[in-house]
Amino acid sequence: MMKSEIVSVLNGIRTTVWGLISSPSAPVLPIKTPKYMKLLTFLCENISEAFSESSKETQLWVFSGWGSMKTSLALVFWTASLTAWVATADAKELSITTIKEEPYTMTKGSGLEGYCIDLISELSKKLGFMYKVHIVKDNRYGAMDASGNWNGMIGELVRKEADLAVAPLTVTAARERHVDMAAPFIHTGLSFITHKAGDAEESSFSLLAPFSTDMWAGLLVSFLLTALCIFLVGRISPSEWAEPRTDENSFTMLHSFWYIMGSLTLQGAGPHPKAPSGRVVSAIWWIFCVLLLACYFANFSSVMQSKSRQVSINSFEELANQDVIDYGTLEFGSTMLFFKNSNNPVYRRLYQQMERKKSFVSNMEEGIRRTQEGNFAFIGEAVSLDLAVARYCKLSRAQEVISMRAYSIAAPLGSPLMKNLSIAILELSESGELTHLREKWWASKCLGEDEAHASGALQAHDLRGLFILLGLGLGAGLLLALLELFSKAHSRAKDGKRTCCSALTSELSQRFGGAAEKDEEDGDKSKA
Repeated sequence: MMKSEIVSVLNGIRTTVWGLISSPSAPVLPIKTPKYMKLLTFLCENISEAFSESSKETQLWVFSGWGSMKTSLALVFWTASLTAWVATADAKELSITTIKEEPYTMTKGSGLEGYCIDLISELSKKLGFMYKVHIVKDNRYGAMDASGNWNGMIGELVRKEADLAVAPLTVTAARERHVDMAAPFIHTGLSFITHKAGDAEESSFSLLAPFSTDMWAGLLVSFLLTALCIFLVGRISPSEWAEPRTDENSFTMLHSFWYIMGSLTLQGAGPHPKAPSGRVVSAIWWIFCVLLLACYFANFSSVMQSKSRQVSINSFEELANQDVIDYGTLEFGSTMLFFKNSNNPVYRRLYQQMERKKSFVSNMEEGIRRTQEGNFAFIGEAVSLDLAVARYCKLSRAQEVISMRAYSIAAPLGSPLMKNLSIAILELSESGELTHLREKWWASKCLGEDEAHASGALQAHDLRGLFILLGLGLGAGLLLALLELFSKAHSRAKDGKRTCCSALTSELSQRFGGAAEKDEEDGDKSKA
């Protein structure tokens, strides 16, 4: 073998192995250390230097001692082979367990999205590992039962069913004893959320509280349209106003408004309609009024009772000293264990109350839902509660925050990934990437509900069936009145040997203005 060929082979080995383990897509390996790379470089460089810089005598000596040279070359090839074997063996997919909780991990089509999913993606880019994410089977974070077995994500790590747990997983002493925890990616504490109390100014307008602003606007429009419909039916229907030239019309515009107002107060105001069309409109309006008043008084009673039950609670001590609303936290979570193991008498009293009333919830969504329904306070990590307050306008978080804690990534004990993960998380924090992810997933606006609905007021769409019923009744009444008028015009056209259109025009002119009818009478007289 020529000298140049040996040097080329050695340099090629060193370049290939170094590229294999230092590329961005390479897996996280124990061999990726400065000591290992120094050893590989030393072996390759020193042997190649022996061929490139030695004298003829030295080269002859080296070739004469080809047995020792073969040993050195075998060592280099063995090191390179070991590197390739370890890289291939360790390049498996990491199994990552997480839990569904907004905004950390959420379902999007057939995949997942959220803060934790983005965090995993950023870490994989930095450390160059492949991964597969799955949702924890029992939907729990992890707590130890009476027999010493762990459930949830911690249980999967202890049983080696997962390589990492990436979720809002609180760092606790009990968890640190059984799994490894990386550097925290979020710092938070404990607080609670309650149903937002009504503003003091609203008490001056309590009579308007059962209906929202758009509901009151809809009622005003309905009132005006019904009064106009009664007025038109009274004018058009021949049964209601038989002889426009001699009889006086009972349903003027002013009387129509008075009649509708009397029906709204369930008192009535005469005279009542005589025509079928007028009676249809009146009957529909009475039904509308009865149902509307029933909804108003029912919601008025609910709003008043809700306001009387509202209690302003700003601290855990105030929460423990009242018995108006219940409170609870996640069952088998770190928050429950904090209150259970606390020596503070206030916190112990809170836990005893939750245990006695069995007010624990199975997940975050259930706690938020019960809080929205009222008479319930949900205790949890402040960072998660802030998201709920940003999403739902009728929730508010207490200012007091206790038991400062952090969220971290967990792995089985002795995992070689922990050191690199901690460094990568710190680098993401220092570069501002964690702050960017927080701003991306913690939206600061209310979704799905406005302030009017948050107060419990009925919206127009809540009673859209009632408005549709009224609209159909008004349309039916007007149609009946026009049919009555058309029937009379048809009879007059037969008697007077006139066209139906001229007779209908004459009837309308008599009912909405007498000029045309007077001209027609003068024409008849001149013909006679």
